[in-house]
Amino acid sequence: MTTVVGIYLFDDVELLDFAGPYEVFTTASRVYRREHPVGPEPFSVMTVSQHDEPVRVRAGLKVNADCTIADHPDIDLLLVPGGVVTEELEKASVIRWIEATADQANLTASVCTGAFLLAAAGLLNGRTATTHWEDMDDLRHQFPAIKVLPGRRWIDQGDVISSGGISAGIDMSLHVVERIAGRELALKTARQMEFNWTENG
Repeated sequence: MTTVVGIYLFDDVELLDFAGPYEVFTTASRVYRREHPVGPEPFSVMTVSQHDEPVRVRAGLKVNADCTIADHPDIDLLLVPGGVVTEELEKASVIRWIEATADQANLTASVCTGAFLLAAAGLLNGRTATTHWEDMDDLRHQFPAIKVLPGRRWIDQGDVISSGGISAGIDMSLHVVERIAGRELALKTARQMEFNWTENG
């Protein structure tokens, strides 16, 4: 069965926070397809934005998402990357969408300051979580119901996973590949990407 991955994009999103996981999941399917030419691939990846217009990435790149929060197909794995999330936190419709989509998804994950959006949606209350090291104090102060742990590349809470910055988001995505499709595929994906997968969730 194919896991549909939906990656949320917004203005001032960090490029590699979403491009890294995108590469992991699409590479995993490409590697899988070499050995299994028939049948469904393990992952199908799409990007989702609030509106049907280009998203300006933090570095200035413009990206067109595949669909919007109003018209996307069902999502099995919701991934919320980081970046400058100040404006996103003020968008009630986005926070409601994250909450509702996570409720329907099998798994929700964040990279870097994406944890703030999960927290605003109430997904991290009473849980342990992590984010980029520079933002840990802010996450603690803004959302005291969360136990924020330093020194962890990702923290797996079953149906919710949070991770640190760029490379930690790639590590976390490889961990998700292992959870869903097996360790062998995760290792082959890491080798294909020439990435040194660090396991310390």
